Amino acid sequence: MAERILLIEDDPRLAEMVKSYLGEAGFLVTIAARGEAGVAMLAREPFDTVVLDLMLPDIDGLEVCRRIRAQSRIPILMLTARGDAMDRVVGLELGADDYLPKPFEPRELLARLRAILRRTKSDERSDKLQFGRLEIDAGARVATLNGEPRPLTGHQFSLLLVLARHAGRVLSRDTIMDLLKNERLEAFDRSIDVHISRIRATIEDDPKHPRRVITVRGAGYVFARVQD
Repeated sequence: MAERILLIEDDPRLAEMVKSYLGEAGFLVTIAARGEAGVAMLAREPFDTVVLDLMLPDIDGLEVCRRIRAQSRIPILMLTARGDAMDRVVGLELGADDYLPKPFEPRELLARLRAILRRTKSDERSDKLQFGRLEIDAGARVATLNGEPRPLTGHQFSLLLVLARHAGRVLSRDTIMDLLKNERLEAFDRSIDVHISRIRATIEDDPKHPRRVITVRGAGYVFARVQD
């Protein structure tokens, strides 16, 4: 089955060129000329990758990226004509997987898309995250320490999985809530801090001096890649 690409790009000539080139390479490309339309389309139809222009006529591409990432883990490749590297950094921080400056060679776009899709398929095949003695099985929704299952509620496991999938990156409470929006998390009406405390009691050797889920004062939390 051909892989589906959602191209969010307001330049009609560029969009048609990309659609034609990727079509010849075996992809099915759907074009959205505006950010709002692209977000709505992604909510209605299944796609394998999003190619997103940062300069859009209605909402900024960075905002589109944020909205997509709040509801989906679909790979995102950003296109940007901006010279400011900070836009690329912000885009990657918001969850984009790669970026390609304009103007670009279609062959490079194709190569980057294929690389992203290969990584995605590899990640999907591997449902287990290993951090030393701690293993997190996303498929079975079980965390084990020293080979022993740890008692976590569904909400607590979802929170632990979000932190572990972004290991080494400081996540603010707002970012954590955005990443958890695709979960039914009525329990998260209470403080995230309470859930973090309970997770620590379950997976840390010494919950009072945690080594895995670390508080970054004034910023949020970071999951450390402990290899004990």
